[in-house]
Amino acid sequence: MAAFNKVNAYIEKVWEKAYDHGADTFKVALSNTAPSSASTIWNTTNFPAPAAANGYTAGGNTLTISSSSQSGGTYKWVLADSTFTATAGGIGPFRYAIIYHSVTGEIVGYYDYGSSITLSNAGDSFTVDFDPTTGVIQAS
Repeated sequence: MAAFNKVNAYIEKVWEKAYDHGADTFKVALSNTAPSSASTIWNTTNFPAPAAANGYTAGGNTLTISSSSQSGGTYKWVLADSTFTATAGGIGPFRYAIIYHSVTGEIVGYYDYGSSITLSNAGDSFTVDFDPTTGVIQAS
């Protein structure tokens, strides 16, 4: 499982109540271009994504929020896994799964899988595996 890399500017937005992590819509997009901790806005110019074809939807997959709550003073944001499945023609290459706010494009963070991945055959799939125990973001 790849480690989550948060975007520094996004943390400020969280504390300043810019987003509702229990109700807003977030997406995960694939790219072969690395974000950085200073990257703030997702777009296909800065982070070219696979073509919107062959099982990949323009802008990536819409994420499902499993939970957004606090317990004992620690807030945890948990997302359901998201799977990309190739049809004829395949998807890729990509190395990064970038989580962003679907309206503003603000990048939450990204996962780096260490090397480029290509789903070359129909039926090949790739799952962004979000940790259900620790969540994507924790704050206390």
